[in-house]
Amino acid sequence: MPHVVTENCQDCRFTDCVTACPVACFHGDGERLYIDAKACIDCGACIPRCPVRAIKEDFDLSADEEEWAQINALRAPGLPVVRAKEAPLPGAEGRRAALGLN
Repeated sequence: MPHVVTENCQDCRFTDCVTACPVACFHGDGERLYIDAKACIDCGACIPRCPVRAIKEDFDLSADEEEWAQINALRAPGLPVVRAKEAPLPGAEGRRAALGLN
């Protein structure tokens, strides 16, 4: 089962996760990251690297999060691959704090 980037990534774009990915399945836009389900090998290396707990296995998604599997599948293929750690978005630490994850 592929992994999915959920709502917690929105307006953060921490990229710690991409450095753990052996197949470069992360794609990104100016607001967040997405996982290409066709490229993901389901290794799970990215999950503990995400500081906002935005990555889940698709079978672990709650009913409210299930839409993110489709959003990732639609958006990832049309966006550039993100392979290296980049600076998070301004306000990312505040978002992390708002999520109760500091």
